[in-house]
Amino acid sequence: MLSRSGTMRAAAAAAGRRGLATAAPKPNVGILAMDAYFPGRYVSQDDLEQADGVSSGKYTIGLGQKEMAFVSDREDINSVMLSAVSRLLERYEIDPALVGRLEVGTESLVDKSKSSRTTLMSLFGDNRDMEGATVMNACYGGTAALLNSAAWAESSEWRAEKPYAIYVAGDVAVYEAGPARPTGGCGAVAVLVGRDAPIRLVPGVRTSYAEDAYDFYKPSMSSEYPVVNGKDSQVCYMRALDSCYRGFKARSEAAEGQTAPSMLTDSVGSMLFHSPYNKLVQQSLRRLLFNDAVRAIEAGQPLPEALEPVREWAEACAGQDSAAALEASYTDRALDKALQAVDRSLSAHASLVAPGETVSQRVGNTYTGAMHANLLGLVCNRGANLRGSKAAAFSYGSGLIATMFGLDFAADATGPFTLERIQETADVFGALDARTRVPCEQFTSDMLLREAAYGRNSFTPVSPIEQVPPGAFYLESVDETWRRSYARRA
Repeated sequence: MLSRSGTMRAAAAAAGRRGLATAAPKPNVGILAMDAYFPGRYVSQDDLEQADGVSSGKYTIGLGQKEMAFVSDREDINSVMLSAVSRLLERYEIDPALVGRLEVGTESLVDKSKSSRTTLMSLFGDNRDMEGATVMNACYGGTAALLNSAAWAESSEWRAEKPYAIYVAGDVAVYEAGPARPTGGCGAVAVLVGRDAPIRLVPGVRTSYAEDAYDFYKPSMSSEYPVVNGKDSQVCYMRALDSCYRGFKARSEAAEGQTAPSMLTDSVGSMLFHSPYNKLVQQSLRRLLFNDAVRAIEAGQPLPEALEPVREWAEACAGQDSAAALEASYTDRALDKALQAVDRSLSAHASLVAPGETVSQRVGNTYTGAMHANLLGLVCNRGANLRGSKAAAFSYGSGLIATMFGLDFAADATGPFTLERIQETADVFGALDARTRVPCEQFTSDMLLREAAYGRNSFTPVSPIEQVPPGAFYLESVDETWRRSYARRA
């Protein structure tokens, strides 16, 4: 009888034979397996409200957040990613020798030259022949790593003897003391990419948007804190969302032979967003519903009854310079109130978004990992019930680059990798429940430790190793030439 590792090798060889047997194979590239590492400690947003002396609900309702993961000086982005990738390899019994590409998405840099991708090589034994690098553009790097990995898996460079790509997306998101600090978070999602996947990228529908903007950036080399233009950042996010959605819908409808615009609620079973904080996710869904109304009017189609409450605004936007008209509506509170009613009547948020938003609500913003953590949460929530359904995913990185793409949860996926296996193996909600809630005073103290440690050499962390969950990696020391050493807690 073959071991699971042997079964994986046999499946990989069979996939290779199928690819060689046809001139134009359809490899069904996508996500085979997922896992994640989130720190073992968190602070409650309820507690933060009290500690910060703000009104009750400012963070829990105003931001829509519940908990926030964080790390002290004992963990950094390299240790976080080592923990995530080691979990993926070990829990799915993946032979490191079968990995042909390794890609990292992060904006948490501890070195301006030596990337986290190189640190991860310690997990792959004698396998030195792997493509891939670290991708950096604010929160977008994880999606760039996914798309790069998928392109490699369906390219002529793919090889049956090393059929898998791994990408890992995550960050240590921290802010200086003040109103932005509750929007931090920490974690990393590690993902196995390959052929004949249970979660497949939909070809031909992907749409991107990019521009030169200063909505969020990190110009200081002496601090890990960003410069945030909050109002401009939200406008940039919505502008990118509008553009990506309109392009994505046009391409999706053309691919399916549709001659009239369709509503989001009729097109996909799940909608995933990049989620700096959940209130923005709620607003994002409503923007898509508004775009559905504008597109219907522009196409001369009857407005669906559910969208009638926003007809006035949709007609004002239709037929004009769509970008300028749509942007003018971002701050219209009357429109947003009407869209909330539309959302409730369709149960759009409850059905499309809620199953995939819980992880980010409980962990906070993991920057490059946020949308990918939400996908993992969706799979852990619904498992096999996703089979045969579709999802759309929106990824955004300040500066800015954004992409919307489609996912197909295959009904016919076979082999060692399945939705059910991801659900059982990752068990993300069990991991979140096992964390330790700590008082705000400890959180604040640990943020001060990180400030003091940032950029230092000849440094040994002062936080206890016991803060780190068993099996996770931690920073052991930084020597006089800034070389970092890591160890694993037994």
